[in-house]
Amino acid sequence: MIGEYDLDDRLTGLIERIVASYEAEPRTRHIGRGYLPAKAEVNRVIDLLFEISYPGYFGRQNLSFKNVQYHVGELLPRLAQTLYMQIFLSLCHQNEVSGNYDPTGPSDQALPFDQKARELAEAFLQKIPAMRDKLAMDVEAAYEGDPAADNYDEVIFAYPGLIAITVHRYAHELYNMAIPLIPRAMAEWSHLKTGIDIHPGARIGKRFFIDHGTGVVIGETTDIGDSVKVYQSVTLGALSFLKDERGQMVRGYKRHPTVRDNVTIYANATVLGGDTVLGEGCTIGGSTFITSSIPAGCTVISTPPELRVRPPKNKKKDDETQGPAHDFSI
Repeated sequence: MIGEYDLDDRLTGLIERIVASYEAEPRTRHIGRGYLPAKAEVNRVIDLLFEISYPGYFGRQNLSFKNVQYHVGELLPRLAQTLYMQIFLSLCHQNEVSGNYDPTGPSDQALPFDQKARELAEAFLQKIPAMRDKLAMDVEAAYEGDPAADNYDEVIFAYPGLIAITVHRYAHELYNMAIPLIPRAMAEWSHLKTGIDIHPGARIGKRFFIDHGTGVVIGETTDIGDSVKVYQSVTLGALSFLKDERGQMVRGYKRHPTVRDNVTIYANATVLGGDTVLGEGCTIGGSTFITSSIPAGCTVISTPPELRVRPPKNKKKDDETQGPAHDFSI
């Protein structure tokens, strides 16, 4: 019958081959294991953080100082419970993949991580007031750094750079607390939403502003000072990757640049290397490629390419009297 799909032998055979591929390839399956954070719940944590961090802009509107305490009192327990459970699952997952978890062992193996997850969630929640202070400075930096911004409301309501730095500041705190999986999942949520890719390990100072933002990449070991402004398609990346005697990539060392206070980096600039330092007050011009340190106060520009403008091919006969076509250099 039209509209129906019979489960015939060919489809049954395909099911068997797909399941066989699960058995053959352990790197792309999570079967027979008990713990993993839920991406939807991590996204819920982000939504709750935005609603608490920017009251009246996200989630419930028309708040007043008469009801906002009740509003926060309703949000905070939800955030605490969701965050606690996802931290608990991430800690159990880390223990499981390290080989310390025995699926045939006692059912209370995860109990030690319950209290730790509660303590970590509580410690994180205590940081929210300080985070809001930092975010207020980021909002101010965006408003002062962009003449197209009419007011603070527009920055909070519409700027992708603020979304990215908001998620990063919270993800960075979780990263510093050595919570696995969740910080990176938060960073990739932001990357998907904004086109801005900031690893949660990157250290970013106060009053940070990403203008436009699309295509910005900031690596894990990047250090950024205060009052730094970055434009679209800037890369703060690694120059090369160390490998050990087995040819495996070495992790955990400084691979990405250091950017001092009051630096401006214009569009399409690429700055690479863990030993590369952009000195205080530098201006890095657009489309530059930097792999060594720049002294404080310097301006870096690249030589503009030669542009050649060709006249249209289909010229009218009246134009031919003006002579043959030439290239025009600018």
